[in-house]
Amino acid sequence: MSSEFLQLEGKRFLVMGVANRKSVAWAIAKQLESNGAEVIHSVRSQARLESVAKLLGERRAYVCDVERVEEIEALAAAIQNDCAPLDGFVHSIAFANYSEGFKPFHETRREDFLQATAISAFSLVELARALKPALKPDASVVSIGISSTHVTAENYGYMAPVKAALETASRNLAKSFSADTRIRFNTVNAGPLKTSASAGIPGYLESYLYAEKLTFRKAAITTGEVASTATFLLSPASSGINGQGLVVNAGMDFNYFDSEVVRLAMRPESA
Repeated sequence: MSSEFLQLEGKRFLVMGVANRKSVAWAIAKQLESNGAEVIHSVRSQARLESVAKLLGERRAYVCDVERVEEIEALAAAIQNDCAPLDGFVHSIAFANYSEGFKPFHETRREDFLQATAISAFSLVELARALKPALKPDASVVSIGISSTHVTAENYGYMAPVKAALETASRNLAKSFSADTRIRFNTVNAGPLKTSASAGIPGYLESYLYAEKLTFRKAAITTGEVASTATFLLSPASSGINGQGLVVNAGMDFNYFDSEVVRLAMRPESA
């Protein structure tokens, strides 16, 4: 996508969720910058800020633990004072407590489910509300979801319904904000990716390789491909897209009866 097409030159965005160079948030930030935009960052803790200090360099960065309402409000106040208005923000935040390993879904603990929902989904609502005064009337908000919210993936635990809540929250924010702004809300629903966060999920490698075989092209999606979609949605070039969940998974969810996959599943001894 050309810089002229995206029209991002001179625009300013908040990107939330950078953890390291492999983060989707970092890939989005780099694509925004390569198209002439300014990116400011928010990370979850002072320790995380210190760990990414070399990566972020001289870029403006804030600390905001979205589990704490007061920190969301403080972030909004700081941005309003320091660098408003924003042309949009990126919500690339998720957390689930798997410290006790994966359990059957019906054994999910209330406190774990509610915490994951608060951080991974409802924080979008709280951030949108708090940041609204700092957003331009035609700003764009993009959240990073998953393409498999309708799939019962055992090794993803209770995060599929939580990510489904994120997508629904985004759509309802699009409706709510339409009363007095043209601010858009969309999600990028990504297939399995190689990130540091996914590496900590038990059995993820097998699921990743299986998902790769399901794609039409027999090659998994990349973080860069997800970032490109997010960058497009943040840009004025996507002005007609609102309240949507754009799936980026190379056709994985339409290829269950691929002949190779069927052969391996029915005759595993020949694999």
